Amino acid sequence: MLLSSADNMRDADRRAITEEPYKIPSIALMEKASHAVAEAAIPWLRDGGCAVILCGSGNNGGDGVGAAVELKKAGYPVRVLLTGSRDHTTPDWREMARRLEALGTCVEDFDPDRGLGMAAVVIDAIFGIGLNKSVGGRALAAIEAINAAHTAGAGVVSADIASGVEADTGRILGAAVRSDCTVTFSMAKPGHFAEPGCTFCGRLTIADIGIPGDILAACGSGVHAVLDEDVSLPHRNPLSHKGDYGKVLVLGGSVGYTGAPTLCARSAVRSGAGLVYLGVPAPIYNITAMKNDEAMPFSLPDGKDGLSPLGVDTAVERLAGMDVCAAGPGLGRSRGTVALVDALLHAESGSGIPLVLDADALSALQGHLEWLREHAAPVILTPHEGEFVRMGGLLTGNRVEDARRFAAAHGCVLVLKGHRCIAAFPDGEAYIATRGNPGMAKGGSGDVLTGIVAALCAQFPGAEKRAVTTAMQLHALAGDLCKAALGEYAMTATDMIAMLPEATIKLMEG
Repeated sequence: MLLSSADNMRDADRRAITEEPYKIPSIALMEKASHAVAEAAIPWLRDGGCAVILCGSGNNGGDGVGAAVELKKAGYPVRVLLTGSRDHTTPDWREMARRLEALGTCVEDFDPDRGLGMAAVVIDAIFGIGLNKSVGGRALAAIEAINAAHTAGAGVVSADIASGVEADTGRILGAAVRSDCTVTFSMAKPGHFAEPGCTFCGRLTIADIGIPGDILAACGSGVHAVLDEDVSLPHRNPLSHKGDYGKVLVLGGSVGYTGAPTLCARSAVRSGAGLVYLGVPAPIYNITAMKNDEAMPFSLPDGKDGLSPLGVDTAVERLAGMDVCAAGPGLGRSRGTVALVDALLHAESGSGIPLVLDADALSALQGHLEWLREHAAPVILTPHEGEFVRMGGLLTGNRVEDARRFAAAHGCVLVLKGHRCIAAFPDGEAYIATRGNPGMAKGGSGDVLTGIVAALCAQFPGAEKRAVTTAMQLHALAGDLCKAALGEYAMTATDMIAMLPEATIKLMEG
C-alpha cells in the first residue's frame, strides 16, 4: 500500500479545492472527513455516555467540530473543547462551529484543571499531519487528559493521526495520544506504520473524503506499507523438481553458536528452497550434522582466529552453482569472518550470486562499506539497530529515512529490523512491515528471517524487491501466529519455523 507524505497530502487537498476541473469546496471535504470520524466513535456511544471532542484551531480541529455536529444530529450528547486559539481558527472550522451552535452546543475552551469528565469516547482532533515540533502548553495538557481518560476506560478516536505523532516519520514529538482507532483521510502516512508512532495510532481506517483518484495517484512518497494482500506466494508448477526452487548456501556458526546457522538453514528449507547447503567451522560440524536432516552440512577448516584461509577458500568454492548465499549467523567476530565477507563480495566465482549478510557478517563490514558496491549482484543486509550503527549506519530517529539513505548511498538492500521491519532499496523505495510482536524479540528470530529472505531470493531470481518484502511479511506473520498459539512469553525462534507452513498457506495466491 503506497503511503503519502504530509506535504503531498496537503498539496492534494489544495489541488482538489483550487484546480480545474475539480474545484471541490473545502467544506465538502471536511464534511466527509467529519462523518467518517463520527462513525468511528459511535460504537463507544451505543450503551450511553458522552462524546468529548478536543480540537485545535486548524482544519484538523474543524474535522473534530464537524464530527460533533454529526454526532449531535444522530442524538448523541457531545462536548467540544478547544485547545488552541479562537483567533487562529480557519474559515471551515468556524463554519462547523456555527452549525454546532445552531444545534444548541457551543465550543468551550479547554481547561486543564477540569478534566474530561465521564467520557465514553474521546475524539482527538488537536493536531493533524502538519505537526513538526514538540507539543507543549494546553495541547500537551489535552493529550495527557485524553490518555488519562483512556486509562479510565474511554475509547479514543484520532482524526487523521494520533496527535503528537509526526506523520512522515512516526516520531513522538514530546507526547502523543494513545488511540484505539485512527481515521485517516484519503491515504495512510508513514507515521501510521513506522515505530514508535504505529503503537499509538491503534486500528487504522482510511476514509475517502472525495479527493479525485488522479490527484491521489501523484501523492506517493516512495514509502509503502506491506499488507498481507500486497504479497503472495505462487502455486508451484506440477512439472517441476527441486532444482527449480533454488540452491541456498548458508555460512555460519562457531563454537558455542551452533543454533544460529541451523535456524537459518531450517527456515530456508521451510520457506521452499529446493536445496540448502550449510557450511560450518570444523569444530561444530558433528553437532550441526545431528541438528539438520533436510539441509546438507559440510565442514569448513577453522583456525585460531575464526575460519582459516583454507576455510574461506572452501566456502567461496561452494558458491559455484548456488543461487543465493546467506552468511553471518553465529559466525563470530574474527579476522576469519572479515576475510570471508571480503572474499564473498569480491570472488569472481560468486560475482553474480545475491548475498544475504546478517549478524557477524555485518560487523565485518565496519570500515569496509565500499565493498557493497563492488559486488555485481544484490547484497541484502539484515541488521537490528545495534548492528546497523556498528557497521556504519546513522540513526536519527527517522528509521524510514535512515534506511533509505543507507541503501541509496551504498547500493544495497537494507532490512532494518525492529517492531516494524523496514526494507529499503537502492532506488529509494522503502517498505514497512505491518505485522510482528514483542514475542519475536528473542535470540534466533533474526536468523529465521535471514533464511526466509535467502530462500525467497533463490525462488524469485531477479525480483529481490518481491522476495524481500514477502519474506519480511512472512516472517512477521509466522511470529503473529506463534503469539496467537503460544503467547509472547513462551514462543521461540524454533516455533516460528514450525509456524511457517501455516503462514505460507495464508499467503498463497488464489
